[in-house]
Amino acid sequence: MISRILPLILASVLLLIPCLGSATDNTHVLRNPDELKYEYLHFTPPSAERIVLENGIVLYFFRDDELPLLNVSVVLKAGSMFDPERKEGLAELTATVMRTGGTKKMSGDIVDDVLEFIAGTLTASVNKEYASFGLSILTHHTDHALDILSQIIMNPAFEEHKLTRARDLKIEELRRIADDPMRFAFKEFNRLIYNDNPRGRSPLISTVRGITRDDLLQFHKKFFHPGNMMIAVSGNITKEQVLITFRKYFGTWNVPRADRNIPPPLPVMPAGGIYFLKKDIPQSIIISGQLAPSKKNPDSFSFEVLDFIVGSGGFRSRIFNEIRDKMGLAYSTGSFYRARGDYGVFGTYAMTRAESTATVLARISGVLNDIRSKSVEKNEIEWAKKSIINNFIFSFVSAEHIARQQLMIEHEKLPEHYLINYRDSISSVTAKKIEGVASRYVLPVEKSVVLIMGNSDAYQQAVSSFGNVQVIEGKL
Repeated sequence: MISRILPLILASVLLLIPCLGSATDNTHVLRNPDELKYEYLHFTPPSAERIVLENGIVLYFFRDDELPLLNVSVVLKAGSMFDPERKEGLAELTATVMRTGGTKKMSGDIVDDVLEFIAGTLTASVNKEYASFGLSILTHHTDHALDILSQIIMNPAFEEHKLTRARDLKIEELRRIADDPMRFAFKEFNRLIYNDNPRGRSPLISTVRGITRDDLLQFHKKFFHPGNMMIAVSGNITKEQVLITFRKYFGTWNVPRADRNIPPPLPVMPAGGIYFLKKDIPQSIIISGQLAPSKKNPDSFSFEVLDFIVGSGGFRSRIFNEIRDKMGLAYSTGSFYRARGDYGVFGTYAMTRAESTATVLARISGVLNDIRSKSVEKNEIEWAKKSIINNFIFSFVSAEHIARQQLMIEHEKLPEHYLINYRDSISSVTAKKIEGVASRYVLPVEKSVVLIMGNSDAYQQAVSSFGNVQVIEGKL
């Protein structure tokens, strides 16, 4: 019955569509969203409360009673930039095996079973600057979950068989990097742009294979102590409960503080050059980059707007518009600005067919030359500022985001009111300021670090167009 009626219903709907469209066309005129006028919305960034335990651990607390959940984020200055030379991968393996390798009271398998039973999630991750542990749990399991988390942070067992498994998995991951051309290209680009700085080193099969349990113990001893740790806490819990529970599980941790962990020196911009990484793929990957202002630098706000206009602003950005829309030479292209507390990296990227390699790189060079030598149009600036400011509110979508974000402001040693003043700082960007940062920071392509990954056709394109091209070998 239904099979006979359904075609009749669909046919009736299709017959009605032209009528509906006609009525809509006659009664409504679609307007450009940029021309819409509406009352200004006032938004004050919510603030987490800062608490310091007696042993020096800093907590940021934000209460949220919407759901019976508790979220905890632990951040330590123990990122991969602290890996000893020829032990690259140590920070990552330390965090991984802390999570999987048990504690002095519980084996790793029992930890997994307990977390599964109470529907808790516990994660560990490492980037260049810091290590991070995340816990999400139903509030009524707070004590049980924090007991496990504190044991993992303070007294990990580093079970040997869990280290063996983590090491083998990491080695297999490294073997497969070459199968992901974009990831492989950015890995090699980082090595070039950081110019032998520890921030640019990455794990290799040989370095990971040589990491032992004793290395993990020594790394943990050096970097895991109260003075090197911050915690963001959010959820269905009161301030009094936070003080009681975190003093109970972390407050008695008073291990002697190790020697001050001095971060490696800041990166220094290497001499510009074009580097070619041979790989038999039909498309070339082109990445160019240079050092840029840090978050602490007042120029960072103007540079963020500049980057948005150049390539990170999507369809309307200059690189995307030129290379994809007008020339049809790349599906994926744009720019990026990685601003850290003490330094920044600015770059461009594109993936194009081998025979278009030189053309695309030349056009990217043209876009950068234009931003450096010509005035930026007012409508571009207003579009970029409006987009950045409108996107700012999504930094506060949850209590967890709010608490962690304010923790990271202190972690990066940014001004206390960085978030409060952020929108005004972006709003104050002018054409003159953009011209200033462009002239001071944006380098010509020939002075930047340029990496091209591609086949022999792409190599010939690069050599015939740019002359001095240095062939490099990828490191696995």
